[in-house]
Amino acid sequence: MSSLQALCSGLPLRPLPENRGRQAGVPHAPVRTPGLSPAEKQLALRNSLRYFPPDVQELLAPEFAQELQLYGHIYMYRFCPDIEMRAYPIEQYPCQTKVAAAIMHMIMNNLDPAVAQFPQELVTYGGNGQVFSNWAQFWLTMFYLSKMTEEQTLVMYSGHPLGLFPSSRSAPRLVITNGMVIPNYSSRTEYEKLFALGVTMYGQMTAGSYCYIGPQGIVHGTVLTMLNAARRYLGIEDLAGKVFVTSGLGGMSGAQAKAAVIVGCIGVIAEVDKAALEKRHKQGWLMEVTDSLDRCIQRLRVLQLGRQQALGWAGLPAALGLCVLSCFVNLAPLGEGRCLAPSGFSRPLLGAPVLLLCPSREARKKKEVLSLGYHGNVVALWERLVHELDTTGECLVDLGSDQTSCHNPFNGGYYPVQLSFTEAQSLMASNPAVFKDLVQESLRRQVSAINRLAEEKFFFWDYGNAFLLEAQRAGADVEKKGAGRTEFRYPSYVQHIMGDIFSQGFGPFRWVCTSGDPQDLAVTDELATSVLEEAIADGVKVSVKLQYMDNIRWIREAARHRLVVGSQARILYSDQKGRVAIAVAINQAIACRRIKAPVVLSRDHHDVSGTDSPFRETSNIYDGSAFCADMAVQNFVGDACRGATWVALHNGGGVGWGEVINGGFGLVLDGTPEAEGRARLMLSWDVSNGVARRCWSGNQKAYEIICQTMQENSSLVVTLPHKVEDERVLQQALQL
Repeated sequence: MSSLQALCSGLPLRPLPENRGRQAGVPHAPVRTPGLSPAEKQLALRNSLRYFPPDVQELLAPEFAQELQLYGHIYMYRFCPDIEMRAYPIEQYPCQTKVAAAIMHMIMNNLDPAVAQFPQELVTYGGNGQVFSNWAQFWLTMFYLSKMTEEQTLVMYSGHPLGLFPSSRSAPRLVITNGMVIPNYSSRTEYEKLFALGVTMYGQMTAGSYCYIGPQGIVHGTVLTMLNAARRYLGIEDLAGKVFVTSGLGGMSGAQAKAAVIVGCIGVIAEVDKAALEKRHKQGWLMEVTDSLDRCIQRLRVLQLGRQQALGWAGLPAALGLCVLSCFVNLAPLGEGRCLAPSGFSRPLLGAPVLLLCPSREARKKKEVLSLGYHGNVVALWERLVHELDTTGECLVDLGSDQTSCHNPFNGGYYPVQLSFTEAQSLMASNPAVFKDLVQESLRRQVSAINRLAEEKFFFWDYGNAFLLEAQRAGADVEKKGAGRTEFRYPSYVQHIMGDIFSQGFGPFRWVCTSGDPQDLAVTDELATSVLEEAIADGVKVSVKLQYMDNIRWIREAARHRLVVGSQARILYSDQKGRVAIAVAINQAIACRRIKAPVVLSRDHHDVSGTDSPFRETSNIYDGSAFCADMAVQNFVGDACRGATWVALHNGGGVGWGEVINGGFGLVLDGTPEAEGRARLMLSWDVSNGVARRCWSGNQKAYEIICQTMQENSSLVVTLPHKVEDERVLQQALQL
């Protein structure tokens, strides 16, 4: 077993570590099909060997060549460290600066098997969100961080540590770029080749920027999305008794099971990967599973009956809890009718479409909540719901979405309904063209079923995973007549649900307590709650107050729901004022030793300013600039200029390679006045940049927020748009 000291000593070469190959019993990334020519294969092998001196190249070359042949990429399994990979307390890392130790803490959290989707392939989430391209890069990065001073910056090129370069104390200690491919060559086909060559990498969002905090982040986002969807589509605050059908139990989508519980739901979730399903069950996020579609419908019917009865009980609203049907795509069958109970399991943990419903009147009266896993294909579930509607006249679903990894639909992100899980994995490697055809046929079937249900009182939205984009490319009926390029028959969740929240400056702000002590996290929770309560007491707009109250509720329930997986982290949605105030409060608590070690501030790239993504984060930008990436690039540069400890800029993330430019940051709070100054300056820019851009595009809420911010800070001067009051001016001018 290696130690942290050994891990920071550079590549282990003399002697070489034992080649243990791929570890059995853990999930692995799908086989990649880069389609390299013989010359390109030689280049890929040559590129991998340049990390090693000539005296070991002859030994390593054959095994690297075998990895390329078998898996479509050279991961260097021999160099996968023999250490318990997790976020160790910051003081245990052998570094010259606390900042470097904090970065190490974040990197190891991203690769923690309890956190990472495919840890041996260095994939944190999303099927292909890499932390590094190979294990040699990991070893070198840890070595450089251990040697780095406050007057050096580590430069990362798509997973490759280019080296330590002299810089100033005020400069970032780490600058990351991932996937910065020349635009005309930023296609999926080119990416597969470039990744196999080891020269670029898909960092998703927070995988390649070392800021992932486990599924807690997407749990929070999903909770807010569901609450705001209920307000917009159903006109209600209480989701009790409503049915939500969606997909996924993976690194991101697995959040849906816990989100359903938090909002008071009964959820049914399906997943293709048995390991992912078991992970969620062991975490306590998934309470039951089944593989019977009949049982799924049977449960829904009982739920519907209970809902109707509950409406008449003492005037109470339906006391059933929201039923969330979360169904990933195409899980290998376990056996008809198998169902696991909520308390423990001894058989394989997977199930068919299962609907969480309260099994008795007593449970309904208590508003009992369940999350149930469905082992099956989401398309089969949608089609069965259509069958029930057509044969009985009952629509058993109220809200729906999809969280399959459609940003990567032909390499394990979406499994077609026509194949079992194992058949699909085999075919995607042996005949990618046929597999692609089946995926697109499956997408068309899925949309057809959704369209039929939408004729009733059922609401569907795209979850920003490129589902509708890929469905359109597959020829599915998702067109919205007279709409722009970013609009479909159904809205994205940004367009209808979260877009106005972004425009007000709210987004996924997060922090990590590097001590690893849960008590430190509890202190930060207390501080954040106090900050938001004080802001409400001082007086805020109703729309802002609503968001603050949602997040106060979130923090108060976070500990009870066991949301921490990996590092001691917390996330909430906050605006500029809230972020700055929380950062200042945390920094002061470090200074007076209420918090024992530095705290890393960060956010999801999916934020107000961090991402230009025309089919997600900027899908509600209607001035034609949705396909422009100035905001994300300026944010990356601006954060670096204003005190960020590290910054990252990525091609791809969420919607997929070539579809988005996004960036993020890490900011270490150490209790010093300098840290507070950096936090005030950088966090203000990090929000105002995006609000100003959204204001210029014509968003009224962003206009109001940026005007208010300018009144509070005389140094902020933003160009404001003038409206065209009379549309006839345009029409008359264009007729000339």
